Amino acid sequence: MPRERGLTVVARNKKARHDYTIGDTWEAGLVLQGTEVKSLRAGKASLVDAFAQVDEHGEVWLYNLHIPEYAFGTWRNHDVMRKRKLLLNKREIAKISREMDSPGKTIVPLELYFKDGYAKVEIAVATGKREWDKREAIKARDAKREAERAMSSRLKRRR
Repeated sequence: MPRERGLTVVARNKKARHDYTIGDTWEAGLVLQGTEVKSLRAGKASLVDAFAQVDEHGEVWLYNLHIPEYAFGTWRNHDVMRKRKLLLNKREIAKISREMDSPGKTIVPLELYFKDGYAKVEIAVATGKREWDKREAIKARDAKREAERAMSSRLKRRR
């Protein structure tokens, strides 16, 4: 069987970009069990409450990633909400832990996908937004959309 190529997105954390100011991002591999991979290939996962932490041993763990049980699994099915190890280089882990030293920072997963057959997660060091930050971001987005509409209507009138 030929090896899988390309990028297949399984889950996106849309709310993370709304609730957090995203800083640096990294691509990390996931240590998964067999039934977890089968469930992900079926396109089932949720990143809603997920977060990551660096432990005292210098390893990064992903918590609250919900991968439902594989429907055709046996009694050896995986635990739905277990913590999962992320695969990163020592330099990347050191940089993440340095950024986490400042207050108000957290590690948030943005996207879960398959890249060339391997399960990957895109994580970011993020800072929580306040309510007024969210309103300003929404106003800026709406102003940008309005400007684009005005520009396109001017171009249509010229033709």
